[in-house]
Amino acid sequence: MGVYQELHERGFIYQETDAEAGQYLLEHEKVAFYTGFDPTGASLHVGHLLPIMAMRLLQRCGHIPIVLVGGATALVGDPSGKQSVRPILTREEVAANAASLRQQLSRFFSMKEGEGHFVNNLDWFKDISYLDFLREVGTKFSINRMLAQDSVKSRLETGLTFLEFNYSILQAYDFQILNRKLNCRLQLGGQDQWGNMVAGVELVRRTNQQEVYGITVPLLLDSNGQKFGKTAGGNNVWLDAARTSFFDYYQFWRNCEDSEVVKLLCFFTDLPVDEIQQLGALEAPAINRAKEILAYEATCLAHGKAEAEKAFLAAGSKFGFAEPDIGFDVSSEITAITADSLRGGDHLPTVSLSGSAFADDGCWSVKLFTDAGLCKSNGEARRLIQGGGAYINDQRVTGVDINVTLSEFKDNHIILRAGKKNIVRVALSS
Repeated sequence: MGVYQELHERGFIYQETDAEAGQYLLEHEKVAFYTGFDPTGASLHVGHLLPIMAMRLLQRCGHIPIVLVGGATALVGDPSGKQSVRPILTREEVAANAASLRQQLSRFFSMKEGEGHFVNNLDWFKDISYLDFLREVGTKFSINRMLAQDSVKSRLETGLTFLEFNYSILQAYDFQILNRKLNCRLQLGGQDQWGNMVAGVELVRRTNQQEVYGITVPLLLDSNGQKFGKTAGGNNVWLDAARTSFFDYYQFWRNCEDSEVVKLLCFFTDLPVDEIQQLGALEAPAINRAKEILAYEATCLAHGKAEAEKAFLAAGSKFGFAEPDIGFDVSSEITAITADSLRGGDHLPTVSLSGSAFADDGCWSVKLFTDAGLCKSNGEARRLIQGGGAYINDQRVTGVDINVTLSEFKDNHIILRAGKKNIVRVALSS
């Protein structure tokens, strides 16, 4: 499918300044586009990820992301969605936060030459004269129009400072500069940024005589109607591992509601949409495999493959792994982890058995599960196998007459699993 259609199918588009023209642009040209992130804190959280994932999709389809860190706008503070004035940060705090956010954002994009840009709006605001700015930009804005913006109207009763009132003009100027310097034609942002984005589109049209466009992504709410990205205790789920551990980050996604799986897979993974629909059609308990895939893919994007693998293994060892055989193939690399990494995982309890027991015709599978301590008797092991709950190296044992030979071992280890949670590693001893 085309990139515009995929944006719609994944649910990324909430509002557009010109849907028809925007679609034509994305389907027929290589477009530079931008999203801004104000460094009001040292870390992003899960609630920031939706526009990031939309940007990733556009980059995968050949468009050029401009990732803007608002080193200047963070000194002012965006009133959008806020009931009171934001804390005023020092220049040193904003600079430190900007460096931290740039490092986090770099995980999600390729910034090789010609593929993307990192920019900081402090670079064009730091030396501009206030009088020059007012004469160049202030004359293009109507106070009546600015007062009509939701971000302004919602604050008039509680109080809006003149500092915050300027925010929309500053963001619009960002678009003007990026259009002029990098031929930026499109801005992406959250739905609370609609007024600011429209202001930017109009400013570029008036000053640069070029048509540009804006697209907002929806405000994502959880099943309780709360802003997405918080734990059950109301705490933000951060991208900074010092604030939210890899394990807790993984578990946040793994513990999602069954009804949310398709939406979250569409938003927060790169898996194909048709594959996501298959995963979402799974019923309990197979739907837990879809949740494992969601948690692994989301953790991999934010923290890398190695940490996602560790989190998956640690969570599975503690709470049990989902049944990996769901009747169709998936493109997620989690399938290789289940087969390979579990086999040698030092995180698993280990039982040593003599290699001689597996020589010649091998060891009877019933006896193996008993000797490994997963069953109390051969009778219990028989019932486990007959009930389909016995696995060797993540493959179901299909009959009680099966023997396990040395060929099943890799690096002198095999993994036995009884049901979902009882897992041991069997190591050969001399």
